[in-house]
Amino acid sequence: MPITPFHFGPGGLAAVATRRSVSFLSFCAANVLIDIESLYNMVTRQPRVHTLLHTYVGSTLAAGTIVLAFFLARGIAGRLPDWWLLRWRYLQMGAVAAGAVLGAWSHVLLDSIMHSDITPWAPFSRTNGLYHLVPTWLLHLGCVAAGIVGLVWWMLPSTKRCVGDRSLNSPVRRHQNQRRLRQGPGSNEEVV
Repeated sequence: MPITPFHFGPGGLAAVATRRSVSFLSFCAANVLIDIESLYNMVTRQPRVHTLLHTYVGSTLAAGTIVLAFFLARGIAGRLPDWWLLRWRYLQMGAVAAGAVLGAWSHVLLDSIMHSDITPWAPFSRTNGLYHLVPTWLLHLGCVAAGIVGLVWWMLPSTKRCVGDRSLNSPVRRHQNQRRLRQGPGSNEEVV
């Protein structure tokens, strides 16, 4: 894809469809990390723009890097106040891993259809049998359509009730209940 956000559409749909079993945040982070390689290769005028991270082996390493970075950042964020901006720290590691792997592998799949310089199965094969499998305009349209469907689905009231941060079983709600227990029965302080 010429612009990383095209990749986000399928990720948004996957996150909503799986009721947050797939982290949209880690999906996007894996896509951005992979395209940093392309940006570097363009800026330094390398002969190939899509190299190591645009293979399934390399993208799996990128996904692992995202999961490790999330794990380390969550440890640091756990010591900070309960700001709304840090709610990502309550994501389950399984959802983070699923989002990172799905984001990385879908990135390679979509870019394999669009770019001729990708060798998705390297180092095992130097071929790309998916190149121009569908026209580029149709690929872009599919990504945008997936994003719109995901956004509309996410905005539905029933979806928010099922997967929203305020559901009774959410990690955010469990954390708030633990804070209430630590404050003791005599505390009238509201935990939001």
